[in-house]
Amino acid sequence: MRLPRGTLRKSRVVTDPRDTLADVLDREVTGYAIFESQETLLLDAEGRGVVTFEDGVPVLAYHTGTDRGGPPALADLAVPGPYHVSVFELAAADLAEAHATEKLRVPPGMPAERLAGDPALADSTRRAAPAERTTSERDASTDQSAVEAFLEDEEKIAAIREQAREEARQRAAEWDF
Repeated sequence: MRLPRGTLRKSRVVTDPRDTLADVLDREVTGYAIFESQETLLLDAEGRGVVTFEDGVPVLAYHTGTDRGGPPALADLAVPGPYHVSVFELAAADLAEAHATEKLRVPPGMPAERLAGDPALADSTRRAAPAERTTSERDASTDQSAVEAFLEDEEKIAAIREQAREEARQRAAEWDF
């Protein structure tokens, strides 16, 4: 997915994607946010998550490391924080071509549910979404859940196991075990 470079409005590290999603919704941002997880920042893992917005409501999701879009991209991004997040603003016309890509679309409340685990924010996002977008979200319940998609990603599970082993080794060394 190629997006024109927007105007950078915010770039910071957050422990929870909820902060960014709520801020974008409150400010009715049209543009996109780039999420880089701690895996990317600390472990040289590949990929970033990109979520686009129109008037603060999520439209698309894409993960550069897995080259997956839509709900599967959110599953790829749903890892423990912190995240480095950059928010860019763009004119809606600059996003029109990308937003026409159906396979990258996400229901309005899904990023708040899957990334932030916040049903209240998901409800607020649905209320802010245009009516034609909220009807398609009702059908998303048949999609694979984020947990199911995550559990099918053997590479991600192996990486988490290896990270846990390394942390255990480091702690054991610190404690002279």
